[in-house]
Amino acid sequence: MATTNLDRQVGQRLASLDIRYTTGRSRVVSSLASLDGPMSAAELRDFIAPPVPLSSLYRTLAVLEESGVVTPHYGKSGVARYELAEWLKGHHHHLVCIDCGAIEDVSLSTSQESRVHDVINDIVALAEFQATDHTLEIEGRCKKCS
Repeated sequence: MATTNLDRQVGQRLASLDIRYTTGRSRVVSSLASLDGPMSAAELRDFIAPPVPLSSLYRTLAVLEESGVVTPHYGKSGVARYELAEWLKGHHHHLVCIDCGAIEDVSLSTSQESRVHDVINDIVALAEFQATDHTLEIEGRCKKCS
């Protein structure tokens, strides 16, 4: 089944955990790969063609989350939105709409990311905290809701 580089990477990760990379899991992974930001299970169900039952989709997302293939992001409403993990998609940040809940991916230039990293180092030094990674989520209103 593994035909694309993404499929090979995910297939290898799942195989290393003794988890099968089924057609349904592949459809979810390829759908998430084609999106511009995280999507809720309900939104993803409507995006995948042909549609899959929501219960099956939740089980698939749980397996992919436990295996480190997808990452959930929880909004203020408690709704989880899913995207491919950074090791597959690359490091990025999010713009989160406080009205509709949409999450848009934002990639920074090397110099911008360096400045963010410097600010994070300043913050963790104050708290005597040892950071291992970071994500930046900026809340506001998207173009549609403005």
